[in-house]
Amino acid sequence: MAKKKAPQESVKRVDNPNVMGLRPEVLEQPITETLEINYMPYAMSVIVSRAIPEIDGFKPSHRKLLYTMYTMKLLGGARTKSANIVGQTMKLNPHGDAAIYDTMVRLSRGYGALLHPLVDSKGNFGKVYSRDMAWAAPRYTEAKLDAITGEFFRDIDQDAVDFVDNYDGSMQEPSLLPTTFPNILVSANQGIAVGMASNLCGFNLGEVCDAAAAYLKDPGVDLLSVLKAPDFPTGGELLYDEAVLRDIYRTGRGSFQVRAKWRYLKAENLIEIYEIPYTTTAEAIMDKVAELIKAGKIREISDMRDETDLNGLKLAVDLKRGTDPDKLMAKLFRATPLQDSFACNFNILIAGMPRVMGVGEILEEWTAWRADCVRRRTYFTMKKKQDKLHLLKGLKKILLDIDRAIRIIRETEEDAEVIPNLMIGFGIDQIQAEYVAEIKLRNINKEYILKRIEETSTLEEEIADLQDLVNSPRRIQKVITSELEQVKKKYAQPRRTEIVYEYQTAAASEPEDETPDYPVHAFLSREGYFKKITPKSLNMSSEQKYKEGDGPFLQWAANNRDELLVFTDAQQCYKTRLSDFDDAKASVLGDYLPTKLGMDPGESVVWACVTSDYSGHLFFFFQNGKAARVELSAYQTQTKRRRLTGAYSDKSPLACALLLQEDTELAVYSTEGRVVVFHTAALTPKSTRSTQGVNVMNLKPKYRLETVKPLDQTPIVNAARYRARSLPVAGMLLREEDRGEQQMTLLDS
Repeated sequence: MAKKKAPQESVKRVDNPNVMGLRPEVLEQPITETLEINYMPYAMSVIVSRAIPEIDGFKPSHRKLLYTMYTMKLLGGARTKSANIVGQTMKLNPHGDAAIYDTMVRLSRGYGALLHPLVDSKGNFGKVYSRDMAWAAPRYTEAKLDAITGEFFRDIDQDAVDFVDNYDGSMQEPSLLPTTFPNILVSANQGIAVGMASNLCGFNLGEVCDAAAAYLKDPGVDLLSVLKAPDFPTGGELLYDEAVLRDIYRTGRGSFQVRAKWRYLKAENLIEIYEIPYTTTAEAIMDKVAELIKAGKIREISDMRDETDLNGLKLAVDLKRGTDPDKLMAKLFRATPLQDSFACNFNILIAGMPRVMGVGEILEEWTAWRADCVRRRTYFTMKKKQDKLHLLKGLKKILLDIDRAIRIIRETEEDAEVIPNLMIGFGIDQIQAEYVAEIKLRNINKEYILKRIEETSTLEEEIADLQDLVNSPRRIQKVITSELEQVKKKYAQPRRTEIVYEYQTAAASEPEDETPDYPVHAFLSREGYFKKITPKSLNMSSEQKYKEGDGPFLQWAANNRDELLVFTDAQQCYKTRLSDFDDAKASVLGDYLPTKLGMDPGESVVWACVTSDYSGHLFFFFQNGKAARVELSAYQTQTKRRRLTGAYSDKSPLACALLLQEDTELAVYSTEGRVVVFHTAALTPKSTRSTQGVNVMNLKPKYRLETVKPLDQTPIVNAARYRARSLPVAGMLLREEDRGEQQMTLLDS
């Protein structure tokens, strides 16, 4: 038999056979090499050049669009058609007109996704809070740059940032925009790359400027005292949790809760919802409320409609008579996206490498980068002044003998010799000689030259000041702080998202679970029929009805609020509440669980259990002799998940399962007639549901583990004979006196 090839995981490439009919060449290439050559460049391109924002707060698509609009003189100018902007942007962004227009829409004032929109739009640009409201085509809409973008381009022509070639090398574009404030914290940004994502929430511009200034003054400042909480353009209420926000500010990861704003109009008996969380849409809220009404879980609402108009968002909820609006809204907050969480993931590209950073680290990187921009801008200005001073010093030298300069020029026969002769005659360099030679005839009077020379002292003072600024980090910090104060004064707006500090007391007053609380008896048959019977009904008729060929399997004394966990032969666990089943009588077959729980075709029930608090441990015994102990809490979920895959190991068929609240002795039976008694404390609890477990019984090839029972529920008399000193063991053959058959016969007789 041929030896199986190890899973080298290689890819074969077959070249086309040539016309001579020769066999094609077959080359083997390791899959790791294929991924490295073909996939890694794509992944890095998505991470570095598309999905993750950089320290200026922009992705490449944003930066290319804004810079194109700047070069089109749309900062302060009149609006132009969006189609024109899209077409011009394609010189820098080759990803298609639809992608460019979508980018512009999301930056626009009309769409409303940013606290400070960057594009001043005219026309229908849709709304961030609407899923179905489509924006108009670019040929119908107009746009220009908003005034705040002037803070991105103020230093663009002063060598503050590097410029790089565009995709075809025909023009250049800035690698970053020299923002005068931490735009990375002001403009919300979301991106999904390969193997990583980024999700930055927006903060209030005034608070961000204050936080950046405070950080420059003292890097150890408590940022939460200055930068109070995130702020969203859609408003709403942020449920303040200091511990959560501190963790987000420190690590850059975490989530917080935002809920809608509403008011009750008593005269009309309706609720108006006028601000919703940034992470949801009006249509998603409407759909969820309709679903709850249809399921009968909300009965207080008679009608709900979307009355959004030019004045803004408005969802109207008509109430039935006698409805308490506060209790209804508390219920809606729990069950609908009217209260939603925002998951933060402050993943930013720093020098081409993605880093997840807290707010303090972001401000550290931004201030360092901004200081470099200011230093480069200052050096650029200083260099220009130095060049001018150099020219004026050359002009000063010819002041002593203007006639001589004129004579040198007049007596020079060839034009090419004018500059060298001036250089020799006055001891000046070529640049100074070029400047002197270009002076107009009318400007060779002494008064003009004296006025120019008087500028040298002023220039020298200015250059010395600029040189000191370049070399003084403290002065650069003062410049940045001054610019931050100007930005705050000019563009800051009041918070839109209200911070709610005392929401805990409101949550405590919310109504408790309205599911009826009463004792029940639950029964499950071998074929998967389930019924829930009240004690009163059970006392009236205790004889259970089963389908032909079916019979009793499991039963529980429980409560109507308890949860039922149903395990299937496909290693899945279906979760439901006993309250989801109607009270039945013993004389009915009950609900067929595969249909009731929506199981997959051919899937059947193998075991079930009932719990109220997910305490205790599940013990799974498999036909191969292995046993697994899993904490029942591993099946508890925060969400309303109805099905869990990988509920137990699929390496061997399940023979038996038990739910135990405390450790005890179990008797394990095999088809060979052997028994092993062991204490459950010998099994280590696992939190992984699909654990394979450990061997408890050594089995011969043709035998399997059959069943397991608590020792005190077996007829075994001599338990010491079967106790295992260590696991696994083969077990002892069951004696007659431990079978319990003789006792059963005596009782029957």
